[in-house]
Amino acid sequence: MADDVGGRVPDLSRSQVESLFEQRLAEAFASLGLFNLLVVGKTGVGKSTLVNTMFGSEVARTGVGEPVTKGLTHYRLPDGFLGLYDAEGFETGVAGDVILEGLRTVVAQNSQQSTEQRIHAAWYLVRWSDRRFEQAQVAFVRELARLGLPVIMVMTQVPTKLGEIHPEALEFANYIDGLALPVAGATVLTNALADDFSGSPVFGVQDLLDATYLVVPDVAESALTAAQKIDIGRKKKAVDAIINQASAFAAGIGATPIPFADAALLVPNQITMIARITAAYGLPPSRARAMSLAGSIVLTGGATMAGRYAVTNLLKFVPGGAVAGSAISATIAASMTKAVGLAWSRVCELALAMDDDTRDRFWTSGAVAEQFIVFFKQNSGSGARMMQRLTKRA
Repeated sequence: MADDVGGRVPDLSRSQVESLFEQRLAEAFASLGLFNLLVVGKTGVGKSTLVNTMFGSEVARTGVGEPVTKGLTHYRLPDGFLGLYDAEGFETGVAGDVILEGLRTVVAQNSQQSTEQRIHAAWYLVRWSDRRFEQAQVAFVRELARLGLPVIMVMTQVPTKLGEIHPEALEFANYIDGLALPVAGATVLTNALADDFSGSPVFGVQDLLDATYLVVPDVAESALTAAQKIDIGRKKKAVDAIINQASAFAAGIGATPIPFADAALLVPNQITMIARITAAYGLPPSRARAMSLAGSIVLTGGATMAGRYAVTNLLKFVPGGAVAGSAISATIAASMTKAVGLAWSRVCELALAMDDDTRDRFWTSGAVAEQFIVFFKQNSGSGARMMQRLTKRA
């Protein structure tokens, strides 16, 4: 990577950083894999509402729908890491046995492919107000289980009053559980849309997500974490692992202290890190170009815009104001990289909370760099305090 002038590593241009970030972002999204979910239930049971609440997208509207067989459509979001098998309601004229026959074909075909392509979980939805579970539904659930699909029973549109679940909904759920169906755990009671008239809030969706994690294979967990929008804690846990890995790699680069002028050595690692963070949060890869531009703005110049601030901030706490002749050590490299990762993760969380139009404007504006620097200074301040403690001990 060195040029011919004193062995100095050249600064990466913004266009180079942008191009590399776009490439790494595509790789990060591809590495997530795919989470495939089957959703079954009568018309009006609230399939779309529940899916939209869980995944924050109108899958049937924004996804690419491909009829798999009669009564069964597979939608795959442009994001690429969420696939939805949607079975038509039984009373739409499509008999349950026709849908099952189609599912048998799909399962048989997918069994010849990688685990990533298979159906990883099946939600069987029943509306609480139906107050009956017909024999045809019992047979359908049993057949899903025979196909090897992990089935989760979900009761929808359940009303509550002052935090108490409607007693008839509880009675109905207990009845279904008493049927000893081959399903994963007890029936999950949910309400995916707040009802201002009755005062019933959204609830049970987190319980459904937890139940889903219990049945999905490891190969689909990363895709599920990126796709779901209700459990930010799980996303943060995945991101923390990414940041720690990148920080450890940076420490390896700095194990033999490198001159401050050569800090561009750290940039490719940081680009890969923030690309993986972006993917882990499930931000739309359809906006990859805008995100790559935003990433290049915050990671260009010298040791990177953030890097210059970090090194200056950290070195001022070292006696004499320098480390091995203004070199970046393993500790500084790791601290700098961690601060970059934490700052970018907060930018992603901020973007995740926005609606689509606001998020699009955010990625294409200077607000990204401004927010990043605010967050970065807060995180690098923690790194500086750590460095100060270390030098006092020395």
